[in-house]
Amino acid sequence: MSGFRLLASWVLAFALAAFFLHTTFHPLADPTPGYVKFFDPPGENLPFSLLAERSGITLFEPAGRFVTGILEVIAAILLILPFSRRFAAGLAVLLTGAAVVLHLTPWLGREIALPEGGTDGGAHFLVYVIFLALSLLLLVVHPSERRRH
Repeated sequence: MSGFRLLASWVLAFALAAFFLHTTFHPLADPTPGYVKFFDPPGENLPFSLLAERSGITLFEPAGRFVTGILEVIAAILLILPFSRRFAAGLAVLLTGAAVVLHLTPWLGREIALPEGGTDGGAHFLVYVIFLALSLLLLVVHPSERRRH
C-alpha cells in the first residue's frame, strides 16, 4: 500500500506543479490571451481584471496577479521536492481554495465573461475545483515521515 501512496503522491505532485507552471508561464505555443499571469499585459488578465473592476480593489490587477503567480511558482517547486510536498500541498489548497471562493463571489462569478462575447461556461471555475480536490487528495495520500520509517 505504501508503494501506491508514494506513486500517487508523485503523480499528484507533478500534475499540480504542471498546472501552476502552466497558469503562470504557459509554456505551450500560442497561449490563450488573458489567462497567463506573468505575461499578460497589465489590465488584460481576465480573472484579475474582473476582480479589480467589480470589487473596486485595484490591488488585484496587476499586483495580486503577480503575487499569486509567485506563490504558485514556489508551490510548484516545493511540490517536486518530497520533503516539502506536504507543506506545498497545503499552499496549493490555499491558492486553489482562494480561487474557488473568489469564483463564488459576485466579483468574479462561476462564468467569466470573455472579451469577444459570451462566457467561458464555467471552465475556469471547474479547473480550480478539480485542482483543489487534487491538492486535498495529495495532503491525504502523501506518506508522512512517521509512516516512512
